[in-house]
Amino acid sequence: MTATEGLLVPPGQGRVVQAPAQHVTFKVTGTHSRMASTFEVVVPPGFDVGAHVHTRSEELFYVLEGELDVLAFEPRVRTPDHWQRWESTSGSRVVRATPGTVIVVPPGCPHAFANPTDEPAKMFFQASPPPDHERYFEELLEILAGGGPPDHAAIEELRARYDIEQLTPLRHR
Repeated sequence: MTATEGLLVPPGQGRVVQAPAQHVTFKVTGTHSRMASTFEVVVPPGFDVGAHVHTRSEELFYVLEGELDVLAFEPRVRTPDHWQRWESTSGSRVVRATPGTVIVVPPGCPHAFANPTDEPAKMFFQASPPPDHERYFEELLEILAGGGPPDHAAIEELRARYDIEQLTPLRHR
C-alpha cells in the first residue's frame, strides 16, 4: 500500500479471531495505521472483561448493538472483585451503555465492560498505540478457545506482557 492509498474495510470483512467468550474482527491493524488498532467486538451474554488499567494505552469504545455495563474511573477503593459496585470519589458509578454510547479511556484509568443481558452486544473498539492489542486478542482467544472456566494464571501472565494490570478477574458463562 502506498502513502496515497487509504484502507477500506467493507461490512462483514476483516480478519476474525473467536472463542466461545468473544468474537473479534480486526478492522484496522498496525500495518495500516500508526495511530490505533481498530476492532469490532461481539460481547456474548455473561462476558466480563474484568477491571483493568493500562499505563501506556488509550482506548475508545462505541456501543453499536445491545447493552454493556461500563466502568471508566478510578474507584475510591480497588476491591478485588465486583467492579460493578465501585464508585469514584466524585460519585461516578458504573453505567449501562446502550447503542451510541462512547467511552474514552486514557492511560492510567481503570476500566471494564460486561454484558449482563441475555443478548449479544457489539462494540467498535480502538486501542492506541498499535499493534499491542492485536497480539493480545490473538493470544487471549487462544487461551479462551478451550471453553470452560478461564485459566486466570495464563490470562494474568498474558496481560502483564501487554501493559494490562488486572484488577478483577475475567469471567464468562
